[in-house]
This record gives sequence, structure tokens and C-alpha cells, in this order.
Amino acid sequence: MFEGFTTTTIETSGVRIVTVYGGKGPPVLLMHGNPFTHVSWHLVAPLLARDFTVVCTDLRGYGDSSKPPDGENHANYSFRAMALDNVEVMAKLGFKQFNAAGHDRGARVLHRMCLDHPEKLLKAAIIDIIPTHHLLNNVSRAWGLFSWHWFFMAQAFDIPERMMGADAEFYIRRKLGKGPAGLKFFAPEALAEYIRCIKNPETIHGMCEDYRATFGIDLQMDDADFKAGKKITVPLLLLWGANGGVGRNHKPMEVWKDYAADIRRGQALPCGHYVPEECPQETASELAGFFKT
Repeated sequence: MFEGFTTTTIETSGVRIVTVYGGKGPPVLLMHGNPFTHVSWHLVAPLLARDFTVVCTDLRGYGDSSKPPDGENHANYSFRAMALDNVEVMAKLGFKQFNAAGHDRGARVLHRMCLDHPEKLLKAAIIDIIPTHHLLNNVSRAWGLFSWHWFFMAQAFDIPERMMGADAEFYIRRKLGKGPAGLKFFAPEALAEYIRCIKNPETIHGMCEDYRATFGIDLQMDDADFKAGKKITVPLLLLWGANGGVGRNHKPMEVWKDYAADIRRGQALPCGHYVPEECPQETASELAGFFKT
């Protein structure tokens, strides 16, 4: 995976971020979701690297990046902290401005990045999420049952950590394979890497802190921004899986209009939630077309 790419570790404000980069051309940052690492882009990144300099990171708490102390109100695992990490990574690689795409949790980091650092972003692509603020203020039975891990992982320390850690491989296989396609679209080497990482108790804790921050400090920030009428002003591409939770349960283009002022395009892809690994060719094509124009 990532043949021809360079792997390094970059120091940001108090953490070390595992970073993989390669290709040539305008910079594109790719941010992964839960419970993944940068490896979730292993099929998309080489396609984009034909025309772009592609940078993939492990978010703090995930993969082999740092797992810092929780901080007050779980602030060290907020989307604001993760967004700043990635802005600093790009700056240290020499990119003052860049394009960015995020999937799942990475898309929520990108949402916050668009609000906190709009001057750094040329364009942004948000993949298969509805804004956190909308989700947590409009919880439905269908979404709650399908996305049960949100509420489970946000429970107080150390309830989810103990339960997940009791059989981490069972947990991740059941979570990732809950759709009708099971695990068949995950490359064996990618799945093995996700299993390796989640067997680290510090990674499990980092993941849970991510979700605890979501229900606390992240939602507080989102509430304040929404009440102030603050929206994403960066040109935006929305992608989602037609058969995933977003495609089945929501109308993404309608929901996002309350949170973004410049939506250039929205497109459902023929897959479930794990868009970069289920539809890599289509994902790369959409991203390349958007970032080139």
C-alpha cells in the first residue's frame, strides 16, 4: 500500500502526527474516519497522486499518531484540536493553502477546519456525514439503532474501553461488517492494519475520547456557531453512499444548506458508508474533478 509515498512523523502543537505523502501537483489533504487510519485512503490516494500532491494523516488518538491526555472537557480530542494538527502538518510540508477531503470523523474535522481556518482551504470535500449539530439535535430511532457506537463510545471512562478491549478484533469486525456487504470490500492488508491499531488500549481510549468530545465541547462549539449564523464559506463538494446511513436516512443537500454557503456539487455514490474503500475509482474521480476546476 502507498507505493512511492513517503511516510514520516510530524510534530504539531504537542502531538506527533503520522503522515504519508506522495505525488506531484497542487496539495490535497485526506483525513480518515473511525475506526481507521490513513490506510483507508490506500485505493484513492494513488489515483489522486497522478495530478496532486496527496497528504494522508492519522488523526490524533488514531493509528500510530499521539494519544495525548484528555484535557478539560475532552478538549484534546476535539475536532478543533484535530483540525489544527492537520493545518500544522500541511504548513510544515510547505503548503500555506490546500484542498482537503474528509470521510466520517475526518469529515467532521474538516467541517471544523472550514470554520476555524477558512483562509487555509482552497476547496473542501465532505464525505458521508450530516453535520454533528443537526444529528445530535434530531436523533431518530433509525439513526440511533444503526449508529449505536456513538452513544456507546461516549460513555464515561472506562466502560467502553473495557468492553471494546475485551475482544478488540471481534468488536471491529462486527462494527465494520454490520452492513449487507459485510467485510468483503476491505482489502485484507487494510483490515489487518485496523485490527492491529485497535488492539492498542491507548487507541481504544483515544477513539472513545473523540466521541466524548463530540457530545461535549464539539457540540458546544457547533451550537454557538449555528446560533451566530456562522457557515462554511469554502467551496464545498458533498459525497455520500447511496446505501449508507446518510443516503438512506437523510437528504444531505437540504441539511447542509443550513451549514454551508457555497455548495458546488452533491453526489450519491453506489455504495454504503465506507466510500473510499467501496468506491475508490468514483471517489477519486469526483475529488479530482472538483479540485481541478
